[in-house]
Amino acid sequence: MNDELEHIWSRVQAELAAAVDESTYRIWLDALRARDLSEGRLLVEAPPQACGWIHDRFGKVLQSCAATVIGPDVVLELVSGEPRDKAETCGNPTQSSDGGWHEQRRASDSQSARADVHAGTRAAAGGVRSSGPLGNPKLGFDQFVIGDSNRLAHAAALTVAELPAQAYNPLFICGPPGVGKTHLLSSIAGLLLSHNPGLVVRCTTGEAFTNEFLGALSGGRTDGFKTSFRQVDVLLVDDVQFLERKTKTEEEFFHTFNALYDAGRQIVLSSDRPPQDLQALEDRLRERFEAGLVADIKPPELATRLAILRKRAHHDHIELTDPRVLEAIAERVTLNVRALEGALIRVVAFSSLTGRPLTIELATEVLDGLYPVSTGHRRRGPTSVGEIQTAACEHFGLSTAELLSTARTARIAWPRQVAMYLSRELTGESLPSIGRHFGGRDHTTVLHAWRRTTARIASDADSREAVQKLCDQLGCERR
Repeated sequence: MNDELEHIWSRVQAELAAAVDESTYRIWLDALRARDLSEGRLLVEAPPQACGWIHDRFGKVLQSCAATVIGPDVVLELVSGEPRDKAETCGNPTQSSDGGWHEQRRASDSQSARADVHAGTRAAAGGVRSSGPLGNPKLGFDQFVIGDSNRLAHAAALTVAELPAQAYNPLFICGPPGVGKTHLLSSIAGLLLSHNPGLVVRCTTGEAFTNEFLGALSGGRTDGFKTSFRQVDVLLVDDVQFLERKTKTEEEFFHTFNALYDAGRQIVLSSDRPPQDLQALEDRLRERFEAGLVADIKPPELATRLAILRKRAHHDHIELTDPRVLEAIAERVTLNVRALEGALIRVVAFSSLTGRPLTIELATEVLDGLYPVSTGHRRRGPTSVGEIQTAACEHFGLSTAELLSTARTARIAWPRQVAMYLSRELTGESLPSIGRHFGGRDHTTVLHAWRRTTARIASDADSREAVQKLCDQLGCERR
């Protein structure tokens, strides 16, 4: 770069730095270099793996800043940072009458962009540190099945991956186990790194963060621990509810959170409960979790379950002569995606090992062993806590006021425990949410009731019959 071009480009860079926030400039635009300026065309070189992305997202601001420094007639052309004889234009910019940025994308660019999504494995080697399943290249956005139950969380995760620290910070994804939270966190990491391998992305879990912190504390390595978590561009933490009741770890995570947030770094968290239900967590930490976007994921509805099974069958090259096999699995298995895919694997394995064709009869036989259906009572959609309370009161001869009271007599305590037990078994409500329905009780009370009822129906036939009658009355089957 000659001195005059270097001077011009430094002024354009100053305009860029003023036009976007500091983290965006540092992550995406600082690496750009001016290659040539002639005949009113400014040739700008971008990293090859991020060229198309920068063109799409920042093309207009690049054109505007160049026009401010050089003049309204300049045309900025973005090229990948390959040798001069191999460089490709990221887009074909043409100047409009108002000096704006217009593009004519090549077909090969869109193919390249799609290929970048699958480059997570190569990129991760230099830019991601992972604990557990996060950062798994097999868990990308292209493998995520979108439905009404997860649409908001998927859209928010994709936005964060495209515009880290600019849209939703922090992003808090919550939902019961097995509905796709870890998949979305891994998708974010993969997409970020496919576009910019230079990013430092830290993927961990609440448990791994705790164990690593305690190890650093006992070994006198806290400074190194802090550096490893606070000098990153993006932090993704799965199962953050694990931090509850761990005072020292909570305090360390609080300071880590603040350091990253104040520096404009992206934070993404997941939990099996929304922030307000993490009652054992410090208020100041819970409030920070709520400060961004909270996106929940519910168990998949029938249409989504069927789409998930079809995608898995296609991915695994499973030949299905009878599509009713997938329909039978989708109708029977309602808990989560893991259980759904597990049921498919079991049905296919049973067919392979026994040499029997993959038919609806075979699927029903296998599913009956996993998810038996009571005669005349196939499990319907989630029952509400209110319905369960009403049915329990009718069955045991209590009033709603008695059921929700603080009375601990056997006549009231047992029906209350059964109602809490069924609320956990038959609804998608979290333990703290169930507790609020029962007079504001703590989630540990609900968990205690569930354990007591589980033990009692396992050892006492009369208790088991009482619970089954309630299930029949509700038209549901216990999980």
